[in-house]
Amino acid sequence: MACGKYLAEAGHEPIVLEARDVLGGKVSAWKDKDGDWIETGLHIFFGAYPNMMNLFNELDIEDRLQWKVHKMIFAMQELPGEFTTFDFVKGIPAPFNFALAILLNQKMLTLPEKLQTAPPLLPMLIEGQDFIDKQDELSVTDFMRKYGMPERINEEVFISMAKALDFIDPDKLSMTVVLTAMNRFLNETDGLQMAFLDGNQPDRLCEPMKQSIEKNGGKVLMKQRVKEWVLNEDDSVKHIVMANGEIIEADEFISAVPVDVMKRMCPEPWTKMPFFQQMKQLEGIPVINIHLWFDRKLQNVDHLCFSRSPLLSVYADMSTTCKEYYDEEKSMLELVFAPCSPIAGGKTNWIAKSNQEIVDATMKELERLFPLEIGKKAPDGVGAKLLKHAVVKTPRSVYAAIPGRNKYRPSQETPIKNFTLAGDWTSQKFLGSMEGAVLGGKLAAEVVSAKAKGMKTAGLKKINDDIMAEASTFSAEGWKRPQKMEDESAVVFGGGHVLDKNDEQQLMTIDPEQMTELDGRSQATKDAIQEAVLNRTR
Repeated sequence: MACGKYLAEAGHEPIVLEARDVLGGKVSAWKDKDGDWIETGLHIFFGAYPNMMNLFNELDIEDRLQWKVHKMIFAMQELPGEFTTFDFVKGIPAPFNFALAILLNQKMLTLPEKLQTAPPLLPMLIEGQDFIDKQDELSVTDFMRKYGMPERINEEVFISMAKALDFIDPDKLSMTVVLTAMNRFLNETDGLQMAFLDGNQPDRLCEPMKQSIEKNGGKVLMKQRVKEWVLNEDDSVKHIVMANGEIIEADEFISAVPVDVMKRMCPEPWTKMPFFQQMKQLEGIPVINIHLWFDRKLQNVDHLCFSRSPLLSVYADMSTTCKEYYDEEKSMLELVFAPCSPIAGGKTNWIAKSNQEIVDATMKELERLFPLEIGKKAPDGVGAKLLKHAVVKTPRSVYAAIPGRNKYRPSQETPIKNFTLAGDWTSQKFLGSMEGAVLGGKLAAEVVSAKAKGMKTAGLKKINDDIMAEASTFSAEGWKRPQKMEDESAVVFGGGHVLDKNDEQQLMTIDPEQMTELDGRSQATKDAIQEAVLNRTR
């Protein structure tokens, strides 16, 4: 949608095709049978998101951001029910406010540990992005040990930070991701200040984008599922065929689908090109977003909280932090469950688990973190009662930013003369995020606009030597194409959903490993997966 907005403003007539009946992709949301909003993810807006902040300004909706006090809040693992904070003092510029916030906190790191942490980060400030990019081959833990950082900073800070940034443990996450974020936070006084949207994302953010596109001559069409791209003899796009059989022609074609969907839908001739073969090195990471409605108001803070839990990443009481969801009598917690797969560092494939199993594990963890409010140790011997829940699974979310992946992220411009890539997984300095998605869309729009004007573009990003060396023997086997493109399952198109049996069957068909339980799957599950694989190969 960001790409469509900027193309429309540049005088083009974009047609945005949304496969689902809701807008927003990974920021989509919908109502359940009770009229409560279910969100794909717990989305936070940082002051260090320049492209996102510009977007809100351009749409004249800055007042929809509910800015919270400038601080970071961490649950105390060793002191259940208690929190500690990094407080950013107003009026002190970056990076001094960041340094002072760390020094003032007396509960997470000792003074010697803080002093030991600082020197390895100085090259980031002095050399900037060049130093940051060179650390992509190292995980966060590798970087720590290489530069002699104290081990406890991993337990106290980096585990929470890694799971918040990419739903992944620090021994799996590229240090470039952490340094990129820290560099923004250290160089912008309000970089770490956080805001919540004042309501649901479709109405409060996506609808203004849609209106902007349509006001400037574009169109946004819902439930428009692309079946395939039909090519000309020179491998350029002739037209696209929709699931309903309709043919759509255009001067330029842009794909903003996730990398895993792009791999499955990639036309056969393109799979032989080194440019598109880079995608084999990228894959989306699973994530689960949980909504829990309680019968009473829990003690809470009007902010995002870092849980520092083995199972949970960040959470917020949305009945306090979000204007539309505000409730003085009952709490609704929204929590990010991560890591939830081996690629992210987890020992359990939670995507294959039932919703009830996930909720039970979450409640057990909350009981440990907040014993005076949840569980039998509460003053009344019962604790808060769970009224209902919603478990949103995104089997392939943002690309997994494991070490060494940045060099494989392709440029927005492609070797195909009328085909451009958008999306947060394409080459830009931010990881997979809302900021990365907006910037990726903006860069794609710039490519199309420049070509339309006959202007020089930034060109194709250099392809890594190992990809070029393997090009002649490359096989596209494993780039599974989704079956039943007319199906409306969100997982087919890389979206998140409260999975039903149909969704699970579709997931078994296009991505069977996601439904493989690592710790004792049932024979019925094995049989279902095998049958799905056989159906796909018939």
